[in-house]
Amino acid sequence: MDLFFFDPDVLLPLARKRHDDFVTAEPFPYAVFDGMLPDDLLERVLAEFPAESDDRWFRFDHARSHKLAMNKESDIGIATRQLLAQFNSAVFVRFLETLTGAEGLIPDPHLEGGGLHQIESGGFLKIHTDFNVHPDWELDRRINVILYLNRGWDASWGGQLELWNVAMTACRTIEPVFNRVLETSDTSKHGHPDPLASPPGVARRSLALYYYSNGRPGAERFEAHPTIHFERPGEVFDAQQAASPRAVSAAKKVVLSLLPPAAVRKLSVLRSRFTASGRSSR
Repeated sequence: MDLFFFDPDVLLPLARKRHDDFVTAEPFPYAVFDGMLPDDLLERVLAEFPAESDDRWFRFDHARSHKLAMNKESDIGIATRQLLAQFNSAVFVRFLETLTGAEGLIPDPHLEGGGLHQIESGGFLKIHTDFNVHPDWELDRRINVILYLNRGWDASWGGQLELWNVAMTACRTIEPVFNRVLETSDTSKHGHPDPLASPPGVARRSLALYYYSNGRPGAERFEAHPTIHFERPGEVFDAQQAASPRAVSAAKKVVLSLLPPAAVRKLSVLRSRFTASGRSSR
């Protein structure tokens, strides 16, 4: 098997060229790159992508998501592991820092919340923001990277990633096509909330990685939280889905105000650790 390595002489000029586009993008900072990786490498990754029926998948089956995820290294194929290692390499991390302006990024080789993702026909993922603090390291999550692996994807099947603004009044969509890399900030509201209409046996496949830092700029500091789901205009979550925790009750605010900041942060991290939906992605 030919090994793949990111070339800094290619990536760093690209990052500098796209930096302004990333930081000024609407509805939040993001960038899309097509053809960043060799097609033959991704074909090898697809060839070893486990079938939907494989029992190594972890299944998210609830009212806000219906998807499959896998992040255990020993369950992942050789070509995929080598590619994931390159996404966690110094060259790619420097590319992300240059593109986004986020300094001191730290990759996660444990792939918490990331790794292989697969959504079957009928699957969906409601609009959400991901957990913002690593549940074990207590580092701040800063950047999301998604690689789509859907050869010949038909737009009529759905599965477009929706990117919503803070007020949930406008969105943009990204087609999940083959060899497309999407990079976003940690404040993004995103998802594909409508069930896939792909033929039986045709799944929406992707790789996902998160990058962290030890602290973040003051304007970006929020209480640690698990994944938070949001209703689109005209959408009302039923009792099973539970209303999105966009507001904290007055009683909780009072209790939290009496605790030192370090204790509040630790409690929030522990909550996210035991919230299964907090480990979903896209």
